[in-house]
Amino acid sequence: MHHDSEEALDRVFMALADKTRRQIVHLVAEKERTISELSAPFDMSMAAVSKHVKILEKAKILQRRVDGRIHYCTLAPEQLAPALDWVSIYRNFWQQRLDTLDDLITPANDNT
Repeated sequence: MHHDSEEALDRVFMALADKTRRQIVHLVAEKERTISELSAPFDMSMAAVSKHVKILEKAKILQRRVDGRIHYCTLAPEQLAPALDWVSIYRNFWQQRLDTLDDLITPANDNT
């Protein structure tokens, strides 16, 4: 894996490691949201939510546009693809192992 893509993957996983940021991603996946809308479900200030948004922006998971004093956030789902690819490798690995285990513990059909 190229060094830049490894750093990008690290930023995505670091950004998604926090529960609040995962919830923000979920909210923005539904539709574009303002910082104020993103702040509503959390017991924290808009400034604190904005800091979380900045981390998601740095990971390029979210994009922000400004219209006057209102900041709108949208999801950049293509940035999650490398993380999904990485996880898929291990999902396939474990699925193969579980299939092998299932074959070992499940008795063969006896057609006698």
